[in-house]
Amino acid sequence: MPELPEVETVKRGLKPLILNKKIVQVRVAEPKCFLGEVTEVEGAKVVGLRRRGKALLIDLDNGRTVMVHLRMTGQLIWRKGDLLDGRVSPEIDRVGTEVLRAEQFAAGHPSKNFTAALPNKQTRVTLVFGDGAVFFNDQRKFGFMKVLSTEAVEREKFIAELGKEPWEMTTEELYAGCQRHGRAPIKAVLLDQKVIAGLGNIYADETLFYAKVHPETRAGDLTRAEVEQILAGARATMQAAIDSGGSTMATYVRPDGTTGDYLEKFAQVFRREGKACPRCGTEIVKLRVAGRGTHICTKCQVRVEGERDLAAGRGGWRGVKGVEGGEKMGAEGAERA
Repeated sequence: MPELPEVETVKRGLKPLILNKKIVQVRVAEPKCFLGEVTEVEGAKVVGLRRRGKALLIDLDNGRTVMVHLRMTGQLIWRKGDLLDGRVSPEIDRVGTEVLRAEQFAAGHPSKNFTAALPNKQTRVTLVFGDGAVFFNDQRKFGFMKVLSTEAVEREKFIAELGKEPWEMTTEELYAGCQRHGRAPIKAVLLDQKVIAGLGNIYADETLFYAKVHPETRAGDLTRAEVEQILAGARATMQAAIDSGGSTMATYVRPDGTTGDYLEKFAQVFRREGKACPRCGTEIVKLRVAGRGTHICTKCQVRVEGERDLAAGRGGWRGVKGVEGGEKMGAEGAERA
């Protein structure tokens, strides 16, 4: 699932390609993926690209904004005019950076659509420009484009409920959020976009490893010093991901044709089960916390017995015997990022 760093990569990649250009046509293949009237977008010029949490905001010169949420399998793919309706040749990988930047850009859920002939059966919306097009592809149809009044964007429910991003938040603000959700495991709190915006499963795991905090630790039991380390970890891991082009399971294509390499070069625990902890050499293990696959080092991230146990029936969390001196947690209906 694309998270904040991936959406930031999309914003940075598309900006030089579509800024100050007019959208000449909007082609909607799947009505549920385009909320609004095409007449509100056609003929308007792109005057800005912004991001709020995991949402991309494309501002137009007519007072409208197109909000894009990629959800789980969404993609945004730019093709220059002479590449439309045709497969991208592998030869393009060997051209210069500036030529490549102008010819194609693709980001989001990695798949063969990055180089396939477009539009195809997974193309939900196409924004046509004078010199190319942006294809919004989404295999599972969970993502969407929504047309809003620019002045009303911050009042849109999805945006209005977002918490602050790690760089905007103070330790005291995050500590207060932990206290409000004191019985929940800290990982569940980090995944709650109303508490802190932008963190998903990958970055929650990396953040807690950075801070040496077990993900099952009850949020209300954390000290201010531990919360300070968690916030520092969120900032550091997400900035590393942005700098590398975002996280990837296979490939995220960046504007210069390289792929995001966060998991390869920066991930310390996520998807590294069975491998040695880079800090102490202990084997990384995978368990479930807040209903999500979770990766930890059982030596660096120790769960304190007794005072931090979550008993069955309190806050909806159920303890199950599990990993080295702790519990393996499950959560039916836990809020997902």
